[in-house]
Amino acid sequence: MHLQLGLRTFVIMKKYFLLCLPLLWLLAAQAQQQAPFKQHISYLASEALKGRFTGSKGEKAAAQYIVEQYKQNGITNVAGNYNAGKYLQGFQYHPKVDSTRTTIKGHNVVAYINNKAASTVVIGAHYDHLGMGDPHYSRYRGTPAVHNGADDNASGDALIIELAKTLKGDAYKNNNYLIIAFSGEEEGLLGSKWFVEHPMIDLTKVSYMLNYDMVGRVDSNKVVIGGVGTSPAWKDAMHGIKTPLHIKTTESGVGPSDHTSFYLKNIPVLHFFSGQHADYHMPTDDEAKINYSGMQDIFNYTLQLIAQLNNKGKIAFTKTKDENNDDAPKFSVTLGVMPDYTFEGEGMRIDAVTDGKPASKAGLVAGDVVIQLGDIQVKDMMSYMKGLSAFKKGDATIVKVKRGGQVIEKPIQF
Repeated sequence: MHLQLGLRTFVIMKKYFLLCLPLLWLLAAQAQQQAPFKQHISYLASEALKGRFTGSKGEKAAAQYIVEQYKQNGITNVAGNYNAGKYLQGFQYHPKVDSTRTTIKGHNVVAYINNKAASTVVIGAHYDHLGMGDPHYSRYRGTPAVHNGADDNASGDALIIELAKTLKGDAYKNNNYLIIAFSGEEEGLLGSKWFVEHPMIDLTKVSYMLNYDMVGRVDSNKVVIGGVGTSPAWKDAMHGIKTPLHIKTTESGVGPSDHTSFYLKNIPVLHFFSGQHADYHMPTDDEAKINYSGMQDIFNYTLQLIAQLNNKGKIAFTKTKDENNDDAPKFSVTLGVMPDYTFEGEGMRIDAVTDGKPASKAGLVAGDVVIQLGDIQVKDMMSYMKGLSAFKKGDATIVKVKRGGQVIEKPIQF
């Protein structure tokens, strides 16, 4: 009896194991695909690079790492009047430190895949970050600490390195590809501004630019793609893409990242962004929090997009209606929150609250959905900004938020 039970159990377990094999193979294949992303981010966001501040030793080490990746993948030539095989484009800027004018030299890392095509696609991501905590841009107020910037923006760097490796292959030969890792983005898009003013190729022959900034924290398959209004080709191309991602699109070619520099040169752009989070510009933006499966989905989406446009030639450019931000309300106060840009409901959902700011003092928390500021109904980001524009520093009002199934009123002072 015990022997028969053992045999039956063995047979059942064997069948179960055989049924699980395809899933195990799939998981192993996915892990193998995602391993390069993890390798790149683990190095670029390591403590050793001290936050990759523009002009620092950490920035130089990060640049050299990216160069080595291009060399390993046989991507050695840079276009135009630039020396073949040399990847660094230097630029200078002059910040004021304690009222003293200093000079800092940053470096863009540029590589070129020459398919002898009539048009070129630019693929970019910034690789600089906040070092030990830039006082102007860090949200951290403690003692100096390394801001590793795993999501912002080692994730984008990992993606463009792997895209370059794939695009060096046999597919998608109807365009050339210029791959750029920008520095100075955190200080005001300095590297990308420098590049478009000192281009290594003829910018009139650039078909489009793809920018990856914070693509490592995909949550619930949500990804924002900005810039779809910059060319009529985008929506048609995106319509044919199969993906598990839930894509939210925005029209404007202007935004707080390097694609803006190219848009202002009349080049169609897209900005890929996996969403805001509480670790943004904090020392806690670490590699362990990266969603590698989500990154792989963005990578696969990009290759499908490039394939859709491979035979289209140079795509048309269109200006977006808010390019000069003339319609955007101007405001001088802040709640001290980070909006959830992937939120599609009515109102403005809070993704994170900054300590010591008005929202924190009023008791607002991440997940609250702001639906009213004073007399202004908040239905989206534009009406939220309109609400803020009605106040000045020192003003007090009531903010209404949805929390769970309840509407809560909180007094707030700016």
